[in-house]
Amino acid sequence: MYSSITTQQLYTTTQRSKNMTNPTKQNATCTLQLRKKQKPTEDEFKVAMIETVDESFSSFCNLNKEAVYFHLENTFKINKQEIPDKIEDFADAIEQMFGVGAKLIEIRIIEMLHKRIPEFVFFPKKGDVGFKEYVASLHAFWLQIL
Repeated sequence: MYSSITTQQLYTTTQRSKNMTNPTKQNATCTLQLRKKQKPTEDEFKVAMIETVDESFSSFCNLNKEAVYFHLENTFKINKQEIPDKIEDFADAIEQMFGVGAKLIEIRIIEMLHKRIPEFVFFPKKGDVGFKEYVASLHAFWLQIL
């Protein structure tokens, strides 16, 4: 009537239930390292500015950017690499070179800078967006907040 259970079967069944109820202890270690976001550097800003000016010049079909850089360097003593350091001189130079058309170039540069750094929000003091003021504010934002 009763089925007989051998000692071996009883031991095996008991061991299985112990293994199922007692989780095994493992000495696995998981290390998570969080990297602190590095503060943007002055050099990174300069590279971003130079690339943006270059892209902006390239976006105008009728504008020969090499001729513009040549004229900037020979007439206004501003080479391509110095543009971020001489923003005011650069803005004055393109205004002299292109007249009213310089505003289009400045607006294009501002648009492309905004695409690169969308976190930056600019509130002009005079109500209109000034290129020099925009770049100076962006530069301060770049070095302090990002």
